[in-house]
This record gives sequence, structure tokens and C-alpha cells, in this order.
Amino acid sequence: MIQEERIIEHTLKHGIKRIGIMTGGGDCPGLNAVIRAVVLMADKYGVEVIGIPYGYRGMLLGGDYFHKITKSDVLGIIEQGGTILHSSNKDNLFKYPRRDQNGLQHDADGNLIYDDFSSVAVENLRKADIDAMVIVGGDGTLTSGRDYSRMGVPVIGVPKTIDNDLRSTDVTFGFDTAVSRCVAAVESVRTTGEAHSRVMFIEVMGRNAGHIALNTAISGGADMVLIPEIPYDPQKMVAQLRKCLVNHGDAIVIVSEGVKAPDKNSYTAKIVEGSPDAIRFGGVSGAIADYVEKALNSTRDEHGYAINEVLMDVECRATNVGYAQRGGVPTANDRLLSTRFGAHAVHALMEEFNPDEKGNFGRMVAMREGHLTTVSLEQVIASNSMIGNQRRVDPNGELVQLARNIQISFGD
Repeated sequence: MIQEERIIEHTLKHGIKRIGIMTGGGDCPGLNAVIRAVVLMADKYGVEVIGIPYGYRGMLLGGDYFHKITKSDVLGIIEQGGTILHSSNKDNLFKYPRRDQNGLQHDADGNLIYDDFSSVAVENLRKADIDAMVIVGGDGTLTSGRDYSRMGVPVIGVPKTIDNDLRSTDVTFGFDTAVSRCVAAVESVRTTGEAHSRVMFIEVMGRNAGHIALNTAISGGADMVLIPEIPYDPQKMVAQLRKCLVNHGDAIVIVSEGVKAPDKNSYTAKIVEGSPDAIRFGGVSGAIADYVEKALNSTRDEHGYAINEVLMDVECRATNVGYAQRGGVPTANDRLLSTRFGAHAVHALMEEFNPDEKGNFGRMVAMREGHLTTVSLEQVIASNSMIGNQRRVDPNGELVQLARNIQISFGD
């Protein structure tokens, strides 16, 4: 139990009586468990928690959008997906696209016009008597968190991404749930592939990192996995899949959304103008499936068979797990990790929080070799390039070697 004297001591030492919390970026299983843990842990210290909805947009709106969150508000939310605070992945207040009734505004050269509303957000925090912020998000959200800490706002980040690609922490919550969803999709799709002797391509999220794909391939017993970190050779990919069809009549291929299509040097993605995270991946598995199907059927024996008398024609099908992998009920592992992160965020604010040598008040909760700690956001977000801040799959790492040892091909 935290004694009343200690509560007074910590409140006086750090001046933290009211904590704000927001969730930014894409939704992720475990967000509500973090919110719950922050509220319950803060209550132990006698500290109020103010919820800021809609990510950084909520910080810009301020006023009545800020609302107190109590213990009764977080009862029964640990098992809920999504976030009771809602989220947004389009609102970088340091570089906010200007809008009017016609939409986004452009200058004479066709470039977007941006405004800097960061000082408005900081003033809204001051008006609400918020002494520190718990910012839950991935690399984009935490980049702004770092920049607010440079403006003097005490910030403790909680790493959130199903992609598990954030630097300085061994694991992020939401990843376990995402992999579990993808493995379930593999199990569902496999029976169709076996029944119809098809090559089944299952596309999973991960952006420029292949952690979800690699873990899904190993856990789901796939024949092949394609990840951005290991470029595949289209011809070798087709040859390997032909062997799978000859040997056991079907194949499962896990495709990370960030890999390139086989017949062009580009991503099958769209660009969302004005978004700080502008690239929207999705659909590359379909392009690869079409390519493989044509390639496998382009070479036939004297009887016109692509593979054999049963597989006269090869059929490939693509399934995109999509948002099913980032929504819904979080796994027990993600609930536990989220709770640990949320509680430690408050603990760090009340017990350990101090500015760095440059006077910046930015830290992030991290898991290092099974132990919770905090690291400087300046270390986590070392540049303003999101891709440059990612922790990607090590092509020579233990999991890649494991996959190869159990005869999972990388198409290379």
C-alpha cells in the first residue's frame, strides 16, 4: 500500500496532481487495458486522470472534450478491443494540413499548406491543469510526444503497435493478438486450399517490417513467407511453390503487406494526402497470386498438365486478413502486457521522472529482457523518418534461421 505521506511527498516533488491520457495512431488490442491500468494506478497516488479523446485532435479541440476518467469508468474494459478514448492517425499538430469547405488547401504550386498548432495544444493542457501526459501510440504518435516534451510537457510514452517494430522495446502489446488472429486465418484458409489443391496467399499487416508475417508463418505451419527484409526472387518463388504442389498438392504463403509486387518495383499501396502516415498498404498478395498462377500454368507437359493429372490447372487465391487482426478481444498475454505498461507509466511519472540533460521531459515505457524500464524518447525517436525509426526483422536472426530450418521458404 502506498502511504498517505508518500502520496504527498511524490505530489510535492514532481508537482503532478493531474495526468492526461490519449491514444493515437491505429487502434490496437490492449489499449483499453492500458487506460484501465493508468487510472487504477493513478488512483493509488491520489492523482486524477483526464481522458483526451481522438488523439492529438482532442488536444487541439481542448475544453469540454477533456473529461475525467474514474475507477468506475474503467470497470469491464480490460477485455474490450478498440479504445474508449477513440483515436486518430491524421493529426500531427506540428504540421497540420489547412482545410476549408473544399477540403485540403494547396498553394500556387500545388503543395499542401500546413499550420503549426502545437502551442495551442500545450495551452489547452495548461488550461485543464494537466501536469503530465501519458501518450499511447506508435512511432508517429511518439514522434509528436517527443516534440511536446521538448516544449516542456512531461510525457511518458506507452509503445503501441501490432507491428512490433518500435525501437527500444523488445515487444509491444497488440502483437500477440494480431499474430493469433492471423494464425486463425491460416487455419481457416488451409482447409480450402487442401480441398481444392490451391496455393493460398494470406496477406498480413506489418508495413515495412515482417514480424507479424514471420511469426504467423512459423506458428501457422506455412510453406513460404514473404517479408520486406528479405527480397524474394519471383522465379525462385514459383519454382519452390511448384515443388510444394508436386509434393503435397497445395501450399500456404504468408505475405507481409510491405513486400513489392513481382512485376514492378513499387508497393501496391495508395497515398493519403495530408496524413503524417501517408502510405496505405494492402493488396500485394493479390498481385503475387496472379503472377504465380500465370507462371505455374505457363509451362505444361505433353498432356497439357501444369503439375500432374490432378492439378491440370493451378489456382491461386489471396486472402487479406486486414483489420480483423487489429480489432476485437485482446489475448491474455496482451492484456497482461498492456496492464504492466500502463501501471509502470504512472509509476515512472511519480517515482522516477526527471528531465534529461537537455531539459526535455520525454520517456517511454519499455520491456528489456523481461524487465520494465523507461528510455528517453530522444533515443526511441532518433529522427523524423518513421521508417528510419523502425525495428525490422533481422535477416540473420534466430527466427529467420528457425523458419529456414523447418523448411519454410522466403522465396529467395
